Amino acid sequence: MDVCCFNRPFDDLTQAKIYLEAEAIMSIISYCEDNSWELICSSVIDYEISRTIDAHRMEQMQNLCFVSREYVTMTTKDEQRAKYFQQNGIKPMDSFHLAVAEANSADVLLTTDKQFLNAANKLKLKFKVANPISWFMEMMDNEY
Repeated sequence: MDVCCFNRPFDDLTQAKIYLEAEAIMSIISYCEDNSWELICSSVIDYEISRTIDAHRMEQMQNLCFVSREYVTMTTKDEQRAKYFQQNGIKPMDSFHLAVAEANSADVLLTTDKQFLNAANKLKLKFKVANPISWFMEMMDNEY
């Protein structure tokens, strides 16, 4: 997950799309808590969360990250790969998430950022970049 996913459960849930994304994210977190799926957190996520102005929200997002059983640190090689992504239309922070996900053989990188999702899906990646709602529904369809 990128940080917009960790943020989503604490946004204004009166909007239907935001509410549904928050529910999907919390369901995914729940599956990670019971070890059905694995959540990877990274130094990129830590850095981005640390820039959150609202201390209470920052703490809540950090608590969601504690579900992670794997923590990875961005390497110099990842930084070089991120530069490639940036040259192909990906914003810097998003490029770091992509590079770390790729380097650590993630199956999927979840984001609620439609612009990032669209740009990432134009790249030839070995993993999926998806919205949490559509990915969660796909996983539920595959399960039953």
